[in-house]
Amino acid sequence: MLIHGGFMEIGGCLCLIPILLSGSDAFGVGRYFSFIVPYLQENMSLMLAIGLLYGVVRVMGAIGLWKNKMWGLVLSIINCVITMALMIFMLPAGIMDGIFACSALLLILTQYYGDKKIIEQRPEMD
Repeated sequence: MLIHGGFMEIGGCLCLIPILLSGSDAFGVGRYFSFIVPYLQENMSLMLAIGLLYGVVRVMGAIGLWKNKMWGLVLSIINCVITMALMIFMLPAGIMDGIFACSALLLILTQYYGDKKIIEQRPEMD
């Protein structure tokens, strides 16, 4: 969660801000990031704002998990599930989002539930 939020979401947004503020499309940012939904492709600055917001929330959830807080668990699970649902609209970056979100969700749930069984075996009645 921390790596995904810090490096990929926040870091990626911060790297693209100078390019978008320069106003020139000399770097051709739209060529390297293709989105299925044309609205997302046309509004790259809004996508940066959303990515930055997701990154901050993801880092906050990671900090909550690190401090062993229940709100961190819930926030992180919500963030992973939303990312998994929306990753299809943001290709090719959505592939890495999906890999990070799915693996983080798997680790979070494995740590929380551990060896707990769905149905515990009850002693047999004679």
